[in-house]
Amino acid sequence: MQNQSKTGFQTTNVILVAFSHLVHDIYSAFLSPVLPLIIKKFGLTYTQASMLSMLQNLPAIINPFVGAIADRIRMRYLVIVMPSVTAVTMSCLGVSNSYSMLLVLAATMGLSSALYHIPTPVMMKKVSGNRLGMGMSFYMAGGEIARMLGPLLITAAVSYWSFEGSWRVLPLGPVASLLLYFRLKDIPISQDISQQQKNSHIFEELKPHLPFFTMLSGYIVSRGLMSFSLTAFLPTYLNEKGFSLWLCGAALSILQAGSIGGTSISGSISDKIGRKTTLLIIAIVSPALMFIFLQTHSFNLMIPLLVVTGFFHFSHQPVLLAYVQDIKTTKPAFLNSIYMTITFGISSASVAVVGILMDTLGMEYTYYISAISALLGIPFVLFLKPVKS
Repeated sequence: MQNQSKTGFQTTNVILVAFSHLVHDIYSAFLSPVLPLIIKKFGLTYTQASMLSMLQNLPAIINPFVGAIADRIRMRYLVIVMPSVTAVTMSCLGVSNSYSMLLVLAATMGLSSALYHIPTPVMMKKVSGNRLGMGMSFYMAGGEIARMLGPLLITAAVSYWSFEGSWRVLPLGPVASLLLYFRLKDIPISQDISQQQKNSHIFEELKPHLPFFTMLSGYIVSRGLMSFSLTAFLPTYLNEKGFSLWLCGAALSILQAGSIGGTSISGSISDKIGRKTTLLIIAIVSPALMFIFLQTHSFNLMIPLLVVTGFFHFSHQPVLLAYVQDIKTTKPAFLNSIYMTITFGISSASVAVVGILMDTLGMEYTYYISAISALLGIPFVLFLKPVKS
């Protein structure tokens, strides 16, 4: 029995889908906190290290194919199984004995992530009724909570068992998948689509929305360098400044704690003041906070700055998801897959660029460049306009 309000918002199912996101992304958040250890263990350059994060996102190129299939068949079991696959791959980072094995693990995790993230927003749309922005906030908050807890979990595991012994956190994934099976197996993803709709060409569905996705791509590109400077390399950046590995991992969790607040309310706010207005506020405020952070050298002062920066910088995610799900279409999973391809594809390129810039210019200059780049997203927000019908 589910709690369903007069708006069609199914509270229980919304929380369950958000929980599945939390379980999956706890493990996908393991790489960044242990990156300083990996760099030291294998003697990697920043460019080589960035390849690991790039491979976590590169499998997104298959997203349109997954999205096309998701509108035809039941894919709820991917939502249930993929958290376990991600748990296995990311828990084995410490036992890897070569850089090549790390690359394989990162690519496998990226494939698992791609298969997970296509159907889940569509599932969330189905259980959110006419409060889509709120549903997407729950969904993204689950991911942000995971990215706060993930660094704490893997850092604690490394501190207690050593990096090589951190594989002991692996069983949490399969146990969670078992729980998700009993609670999520009856939530539908695919729609009742007529045979004519099934036979229609999926790319004809995309054509009228190309201007929207072009502007959306520009906005995501502008924020890519800042996002991955903060998430992929924040522990490494602070470690180079002399902070301990524990404080570096804590800093990432503090950043993600702020993002939980932002993602929890930004979708609901966008339901009230509009998606574009919400994105514009975010595009202006988050780069300004980055500049202030770069001028701060006390960890005690960094704490509130990281919270507020996380709050604003990552709060655009549920707004963009709601923007995409607002589109009237017979193939919501396919259009969502286009958005995911853009997001993860740009992420792959961004993290590679960040690594190259750090090797070439140093971390400090790269962080300043990333903040300037984020400001360039403002014009793209102004021209962002989805086709509703």
